[in-house]
Amino acid sequence: MIRSVQWHSKRLQHSLAPNISQLLKKPPALDSALTVNGYVKSVRSLKKVSFVDLFDGSTHESLMCVLSPADAEQLKTGQSVRFQGTWKQSKGKEQPFELKTQAVEVLGDVPANYPLQKKLHSLKFLRTIPTLRWKTGYLSSILRFRSQVDGRLHRFFEDEGFFKTNPPIITGSDCEGAGELFQVESKSKESQPFFGKSAYLTVSTQLHLEVLCCALGKVWSLSPTFRAEESDTNRHLSEFWMLEGEIAFIDNVQQLTKFTERMIKSIVKDLVEDNNGIATNLLKSQRSEEGMEQAIGKLQQRWSSLYTEEWPCITYSEALDILKRSGVKFQIPVRYEDGLASEHEKWLAGEHFHSPVFVVDYPKEMKPFYMKLNDDNSTVACFDLLVPEVGEIIGGSVREHSLEKLHTEIEQRGMNKQDLQWYLSTRENATVPHGGFGLGFERLLCYLSGVSNVRDVVPFPRAHDECEA
Repeated sequence: MIRSVQWHSKRLQHSLAPNISQLLKKPPALDSALTVNGYVKSVRSLKKVSFVDLFDGSTHESLMCVLSPADAEQLKTGQSVRFQGTWKQSKGKEQPFELKTQAVEVLGDVPANYPLQKKLHSLKFLRTIPTLRWKTGYLSSILRFRSQVDGRLHRFFEDEGFFKTNPPIITGSDCEGAGELFQVESKSKESQPFFGKSAYLTVSTQLHLEVLCCALGKVWSLSPTFRAEESDTNRHLSEFWMLEGEIAFIDNVQQLTKFTERMIKSIVKDLVEDNNGIATNLLKSQRSEEGMEQAIGKLQQRWSSLYTEEWPCITYSEALDILKRSGVKFQIPVRYEDGLASEHEKWLAGEHFHSPVFVVDYPKEMKPFYMKLNDDNSTVACFDLLVPEVGEIIGGSVREHSLEKLHTEIEQRGMNKQDLQWYLSTRENATVPHGGFGLGFERLLCYLSGVSNVRDVVPFPRAHDECEA
């Protein structure tokens, strides 16, 4: 019996202390002895008692800790601390429980000029302190939201019979053919290339996913991709996360548009039905010049309309006709050969349709070599998904599975066939019709969370002239 008690005590000693989110969701019995770790959000001292708002990043909510003024004297905003005390019913109205603290340990101090004081900081300012900004209530809610969406996507693909795969980050191929590549090479002074040939950071895992889908049927990946673009906008990054899927035995673009619509709606369903969880925390932390209530209402309306309404689908030619008939004076002229600019995409989704919209059948000259030619011999079986305020977030197509047609397209574009021989071999060995898509994960997060700058939904942004931390 004594051994059993000793073993139980040792097991508790090595277990993880509950975080604040766990304590508030499943409160322990009253008068339980607890150890709580976190960061000091604020300290308020009266004559006989002091109050500390403690947060730990697990939730937008903070935990009220009650302690003596003598113990509170050593505390200041930003410190990391460990509190030991007793779980009590709160006498205040802000939350039902509090920690009556008996022991205080400061784990990490902060300097006198610690920048995250109890006031509203602009997002522009917070980007200048990359190692601290995620401790703010709003941006920490964005990271938790990112984790929630990531998890929901994993469940969706598993339910749909997909297999998550891990294509390479280093590749010898330029999937998009745009030449916006980061070259990879060893810092050693050897004369020969490290990989025996030129190698690059991937711009897309699609070509490798096509190989894997021929083996497993339905595959997907969520991995970093890299574009050496010098665009300095609030929607472009040089390193970003791309969700890509590839599906065997499909032969029309509508199968892809319906699937991606269902995929995003599965995420939104979780947001709409969220019950005091991560999405609710995100709403509570909203910031806007219009005011919090207006921002919350706008986001809730966005989620609701995404979930309940069917998204329209138009051809590229129809999109151009709508833009030309609109009477709007766009900064960039609307011309067939130039494609859709970002302002055109945002106007179509936001001002004309007031919802996401699929645009299909782009001219083949605008798209990569691997897309399947339509019967008109001038457009390809592809699609872009445009959403209000952001523009394009998903692009996809039916892939050309004819070896002969791929050879012709590669030759007409003056591409190096030898570099793509490994890819072309899939068309020589039991080729099948197939298609897929790529989703810009950060752009999706921006749209769902109402964040206007893509740099605020990724932990450490990498862009042209920008590589902090």
